[in-house]
Amino acid sequence: MHNWLLPEYIEDVLPAEAARIEALRRTLLDLFKVHGYQYVIPPMLEYMESLITGVGHDLDLATFKVVDQLTGRLMGVRADMTPQAARIDAHLLNDQGITRLCYAGSVLRTKPDGLAQTREPLQIGAELYGHAEVESDIEIQLLLIKALQAIGIEKIHLDFSHVNVFGSLIEASQIDAQLEQALYAALQSKDQAAVTSLTKDLSQSTREALIQLTQLNGDKTILVKAAQVLPGTPAIQHALSCLNKISEALESLDVTVSFDFSELRGYHYHSGIVFAAYAQGYKGPLALGGRYDEVGKAFGRARPATGFSLDLRGVVTALPPAKNSLAIFAPAGNSLSLIAKITALREEGHIVIQALTEADADFSLANCE
Repeated sequence: MHNWLLPEYIEDVLPAEAARIEALRRTLLDLFKVHGYQYVIPPMLEYMESLITGVGHDLDLATFKVVDQLTGRLMGVRADMTPQAARIDAHLLNDQGITRLCYAGSVLRTKPDGLAQTREPLQIGAELYGHAEVESDIEIQLLLIKALQAIGIEKIHLDFSHVNVFGSLIEASQIDAQLEQALYAALQSKDQAAVTSLTKDLSQSTREALIQLTQLNGDKTILVKAAQVLPGTPAIQHALSCLNKISEALESLDVTVSFDFSELRGYHYHSGIVFAAYAQGYKGPLALGGRYDEVGKAFGRARPATGFSLDLRGVVTALPPAKNSLAIFAPAGNSLSLIAKITALREEGHIVIQALTEADADFSLANCE
């Protein structure tokens, strides 16, 4: 066994890719900063109770677990930074108004996923707390579009859904947890036959509405059809109103938008709009986001919340190769004039490599020719 081998789906990031990822990380954090998002750095390790509470409920199987040698309690290596940001907002900052937070760092997952198929994604994201209306959802989506454009991604496509449409139908019909889970799985796979079979004992209106969810996907005209075929309950009307406002807000931008009412990603913790970003050249979603109101309740203070995150390592995989940065080779020596010139060039942002010896200088120049 070679002692230099890394575990499966754990990789070193080599200089060219590392430099690009770091440059984009700085670009995105600067973008978030000028939009009022404050940078936080949560810890890599937390007690499991914190990591799988609220939005982290679905992360249990994805989390590496260790025993704390100081307390004997079970700890986890973070698999997602969103629950940590929610804890910081609810428990540490304790602001009464709107709070905007952003973060960037490695997370660790038990199984590979995402665009890079790695167990160590570099997650970067933004979260907005303290505002429950659609305007904050739109702010988050506009920020995501700017972030993807800043990375250099073109032809962005956003796909939207609203989990309260399905949720309100479940609640109104008092469907038990087992049937709810089965319907959730059938809708995720758009299995109309399975939905039809599973709903045979429900009221006709509920059954027809759930079957319609498998067909309600497409451009903004789907919102008109949804209003016609779905029950006109206050919850569904509010959901459709929010989606219409989002459609109008994004209409003038250089992005395409679609809606899919059977897409219930994150249904167990999302509480409203959910969305995913796609682009040409990528096999899966570049970024995921949505609303998860009341998540702070698990940390002692209920707070509406909306946000998005993306794996920067995965996004970089499909970008065109970056141009190599040219270096200036300086001769060996420590004269004041030479050192001053090297310092000035570096302060201007140039890469300057000074030879250690005269022979080193000759070798460097020969390799540049």
